[in-house]
Amino acid sequence: MTGNIFSDDFKLEPYWWDATPRPELPPRSIPATIDVAIVGSGYTGLHAALVLARAGRSVVVFDAEDAGFGCSSRNGGQISSSIKPGFDELSSRHGADTARAILRDGHRSLSWIEEFVRKEELDCDFKVPGRFHAAHNPAQYDKLARQIASQPKGFEVPAHVVPRADQRRELGTDTYFGGVVYENHASLEPAQYHHGLLDRVIAAGAIVIPNCPVTAIDKLSAGFDVVARRGATTAREVIVATNGYTGPVASWQRRRVIPIGSYMIATEALPADLMNKLMPSDRVVSDTRKVVYYYRPSPDRSRIVFGGRVSISETDPLRSGPLLMRDLVGIFPELAGTRISHSWMGFVAYTFDTLAHTGIRDGIHYAMGYCGSGVAMASYLGMRTGQKVLGLAEGRTGVDDISFPTRPFYSGNPWFLAPSVAWYRWLDSFNR
Repeated sequence: MTGNIFSDDFKLEPYWWDATPRPELPPRSIPATIDVAIVGSGYTGLHAALVLARAGRSVVVFDAEDAGFGCSSRNGGQISSSIKPGFDELSSRHGADTARAILRDGHRSLSWIEEFVRKEELDCDFKVPGRFHAAHNPAQYDKLARQIASQPKGFEVPAHVVPRADQRRELGTDTYFGGVVYENHASLEPAQYHHGLLDRVIAAGAIVIPNCPVTAIDKLSAGFDVVARRGATTAREVIVATNGYTGPVASWQRRRVIPIGSYMIATEALPADLMNKLMPSDRVVSDTRKVVYYYRPSPDRSRIVFGGRVSISETDPLRSGPLLMRDLVGIFPELAGTRISHSWMGFVAYTFDTLAHTGIRDGIHYAMGYCGSGVAMASYLGMRTGQKVLGLAEGRTGVDDISFPTRPFYSGNPWFLAPSVAWYRWLDSFNR
């Protein structure tokens, strides 16, 4: 793709930041002692902080960057039930009871986030348009159809198969071979959601200190010494909520999450009739590739927000933007010549078992590893982690009793990522 691919007002930052600029928080001093220190001010950390602050605990949330600078304001705003492995796979790994508990949490996370947004009256364009999950080859369509016809008892979800002949009712392309609509999947505007959550955390009395990385967490006889760039505090409890941005200060957790860059673009504003042709509904879209594409109309239906991975190693959004646009034009040829208004990336955290994890290690609470489906699950597990710190039984989740695996010689630098992406991309190339 050549020529002037970037619009005149092009920005190397998330499209969502246009309507929701980075929060400007007043300077706050770090108290000498607190009940809970939270590392990370994304969805996980803020939901834990909200539960704790509303229960009367003194809470300080630290972040190395602006509040919500990571994927909490960079994601696509798509909301699913968040659990990638199916019941049979989970049962073979962990037994039927644990598999049911994990799937229940996935389903709860989807319904819970809607309840939370409604109850808190968050202005974040929350919708339940459903998801069209498109099959990139005939075999994948057959697999999707079988899955919908044989959903595990007790975990059935509203869904229907869309054959290729009817596909244009969902998506204006012949690239795919049909798919499935998951009717309860939702969407929101991620930066607005984070901003509303941040407002409520601060109103509840928690202190949020951005641009203040935590450099050490040292165990004391009672509690922890938490050292940050601008000072230190003694905390009775600590929560690590850094997901794809987990650093050496949490080395045990860092060895168990794989930071993977997810790249996104927004197109320039499109004519309304073209948007209605290409994306006739507000559904979010994903596909069955291992190296998946995910996209949706912007909340005002003025443009397409499109994400995926287009290189085997991490790259610059200036380079990934044109590659993503090339692939978007491959799906919608009518977009040839359309320019990019925004190109950005963020780090999601995958795990070696493709499950999110929460628990306690050496007295430190953590929740992370959302595997690219973190809007609902990060929020839900953050809330549950806050409940655990309070000692509430309802904080328990299905992933509490499973191990958090790593691999020998892995320390947080995913040296294996490039060959893995190349392998999965090769698999995806069959019967496109």
